[in-house]
Amino acid sequence: MKAAARAALLRALEARFAAHPVRHRGITWREVAARLADRPASLAVLEAMERTGGEPDVIGAMADGRVTFCDCAPESPTGRRSLCYDPEALERRKENKPAGSAVGLAAELGVALLTEAQYRALQQLGEFDRKTASWILTPPDVRALGGALFCDRRYGQVFTYHNGAESYYGARGFRGRIDI
Repeated sequence: MKAAARAALLRALEARFAAHPVRHRGITWREVAARLADRPASLAVLEAMERTGGEPDVIGAMADGRVTFCDCAPESPTGRRSLCYDPEALERRKENKPAGSAVGLAAELGVALLTEAQYRALQQLGEFDRKTASWILTPPDVRALGGALFCDRRYGQVFTYHNGAESYYGARGFRGRIDI
């Protein structure tokens, strides 16, 4: 990453961090900046999250000092919508194939899909996906039967739904996270 792009990304991350202190109580930007400085490869992942509309922000810290970045865009990231669930579902789709899959793109970006518990925890930090939905990591037993799970927030509640893994919709994408 070129110096100017790196500086712009760090400014955007710092501004978002400052604008949403409830997402990362007890964590300072100085701590986050130090983690990023020690792990320059992680900036490429954060840049990809930013470029695809994720608006990554710190949502917590781990006992070992790592910080967790997660997509905090109000709606499912625009650059990650209209995707089926995983590469297997994409391969099985015979007509009207989407451009890709959530699991496949997450791997390309270097992020993990949120679990249902992580998605619900994120919703404690703000209101996300009030008009869109996001694929979540689907348990193997559900996926083995051809299904996949997604979540959204409606009527002040967080809902988990199921759909065929091969399905895709313009208002459904995915949120990713990375521990740095």
